[in-house]
Amino acid sequence: MFETILIQPLANLLVIFTGLLGSLGWGIIAITVLIKLALIPVMIPSLKSGEKMKQLAPKLEELKKKHGGDKEKLAKAQMELYRTEGVNPASGCLPSIVQLVILLALFQVFNRVLNPETIDQLPGLLYRGVSLPQTGIDFSFLYLDLTKPDLFFGKLPGVFLTLSAVAQILTARLSSPSLKGAKVSAEKTPPKSDDMAVSMQKQMTYLMPLMTIIIGFRFPSGLTLYWFVFSVIGLIQQYLVNNSAKLKRQVKYG
Repeated sequence: MFETILIQPLANLLVIFTGLLGSLGWGIIAITVLIKLALIPVMIPSLKSGEKMKQLAPKLEELKKKHGGDKEKLAKAQMELYRTEGVNPASGCLPSIVQLVILLALFQVFNRVLNPETIDQLPGLLYRGVSLPQTGIDFSFLYLDLTKPDLFFGKLPGVFLTLSAVAQILTARLSSPSLKGAKVSAEKTPPKSDDMAVSMQKQMTYLMPLMTIIIGFRFPSGLTLYWFVFSVIGLIQQYLVNNSAKLKRQVKYG
């Protein structure tokens, strides 16, 4: 079912875009943009909810000061605040799950397209009327060999791999409250769980980009190219959502 619903359609789209644009690299970029557009109905509400969570940060800190010694009362007060403000703290889970599923499907597609040992399986995935380019698939794109990892001298992260990590860090910083401010506030409240939460938030800001680079040392750069474009578009979306929310606050409060 996973192959019929996701892997096969993605494989066909990749072959179609590659044929139209004359390059596997541009085909990957096109399919990434298409996926991002398809995910807008899922992503935008999540991004807006994240922005609201940032705006609620001062109120959440007040609740921590008020109920800092009673975790049960604090949890109830936080849930009531979320309900009143119409915010769902778990709204970011669905987009993350969807992105992970698509990434796994694309990994399977790229593994068949970019692996000389399995590329002969690709025609079996194609719909009637869809065929590989007569000239074959060109695996070169800019300085990349899309079948190999994006590395310089076989040891250092390449441009796309590095910029993917940078885009993720910038997106995390845009989507989260100020870590410095949260740390100062956490130090003023009794529960050590606050300090732990801030520490975990800071670690996650850099852990995922670090994991991207580590994984990128083994994955073909075709997948890195997809993740780079996906991350940059996500950064732009987060920036636009933040600016839109800031503009609305300026209009509201004059």
